[in-house]
Amino acid sequence: ADLFDGIVMAEQRFHGEGYQEGLAEGSHAGMAEGRRYGALHGARAGSEIGCYLGFALTWHCLLQKCTDEKNRKKIRALDSLIGMIQKFPYEDPTYDNLQEDLEKIRGKFKQVCSMLNIQSDFRIGAETSSLTF
Repeated sequence: ADLFDGIVMAEQRFHGEGYQEGLAEGSHAGMAEGRRYGALHGARAGSEIGCYLGFALTWHCLLQKCTDEKNRKKIRALDSLIGMIQKFPYEDPTYDNLQEDLEKIRGKFKQVCSMLNIQSDFRIGAETSSLTF
């Protein structure tokens, strides 16, 4: 072994060690950040969908007593919204169409609100989530 090999190769060795340490630390930090991000956005989506379901079930109960054709259309739209929400894969974060299905639920919710002549504004803040009319 050459006496100068250790000195000449030190930069390459330290570069490799630093890379491995940085990779391990970055992976750990990325996992923690990913968990926080997932929990926050999962809670937001759950709150939003839960609000839609409560809204739809309440209106469905209110409109069941009315039997005219106009209200039957509203009830069918509410049934459709409730069905979409019930089929939503809450417990499968790897579901490929999660965002698309969530957008479809939002669209159906807006359609129902339009049929009921209700202005909808779903907001999620740091402290509360609300649906205002």
